[in-house]
Amino acid sequence: MPENQPLILRSPAHRQSGVALIMVLLAMALVVMLASGMTQQQSVRVFRASHYLAQQQGHSVALGAEAFARQILVRDFEEDKKNNTMVDSPDEFWAQNAAILPLDDNGVAEVQIDDLGGKINLNDLVSGNGQVNPLVRDRVTRLFQVLEITALNVDALIDWIDPDDQTISAYGAEDGQYLMQEPAYRAGNQPFVTVSELRLIDGMTEEAYQALRPHVTTLPVAGLGINVNTASAAVLRSLHEELTQAQADAILERRQEERFETVQDFLALPEFAGLGLKSTGLGVQTRFFEVVSRITYDERVANLVSTVYRSPEGEMQTVHRDTGQKHRITKEPFSVSEE
Repeated sequence: MPENQPLILRSPAHRQSGVALIMVLLAMALVVMLASGMTQQQSVRVFRASHYLAQQQGHSVALGAEAFARQILVRDFEEDKKNNTMVDSPDEFWAQNAAILPLDDNGVAEVQIDDLGGKINLNDLVSGNGQVNPLVRDRVTRLFQVLEITALNVDALIDWIDPDDQTISAYGAEDGQYLMQEPAYRAGNQPFVTVSELRLIDGMTEEAYQALRPHVTTLPVAGLGINVNTASAAVLRSLHEELTQAQADAILERRQEERFETVQDFLALPEFAGLGLKSTGLGVQTRFFEVVSRITYDERVANLVSTVYRSPEGEMQTVHRDTGQKHRITKEPFSVSEE
């Protein structure tokens, strides 16, 4: 040490004040970090809460759209009853367009009513006592042929519905087949709840499912029959093995000009001459409908597909709701005034 440099001695109190300052700075940094984390968590909570609230609002509006559609179907029933023509067909108001209902804040509700009566009810394959319905079985078999579905057999559908665990034939499928899947599962052994269950059937492919879906349904009430006024060409061809595509197209063209007021009018068509087609399992009314709702607001979209039942007395009942289906609005829009 140089001789002229003074010796500086730091007191204990001075050293303690330095340590205290460092501790204060560390505490402040910790507080800032905690505050930042709390702010971020609070922002996430606010976003989640607002998103949940928006979902609930969208679902509530969708339920209102469903109620609107139910009223349309009630009005249709009352008009048919007044005119003494209990017939459901594509030319009626409910079947033609998707209603567009304006909402506040630049939102919009889209509502579409789809007929389910013109489709084959897969649950009709097996009666309540477990017996196979041969008429429906033949129709589903012919539908597979019309749609060129070869990897799937109707017996696999029957085994899915019937209550036992024995395959109906070598083409059926029960737990033995499904427990070998990955992941493993069991056969339903009860009526189909939704059409999407078809994806689980042994032999079903995505191509076959997409081809089959527009022509079949899974209704909880059996024996309602097929509405010949709303059946597709493929469903019409399933009624008899000798009916050709050209004949089915001719029936659709004739139906577009004038609907069938009775099943007898339908069977009197020249396309059915000599085929011996019976009226069993056929009708001109629809009991089940799908109400498709899409609610768009605040840059969010809520979807709801409801299956509704209209009783012979015109009373409406919702039997199933599904929020997982998208892109179901397919008909031309029709704006409905707020007034």
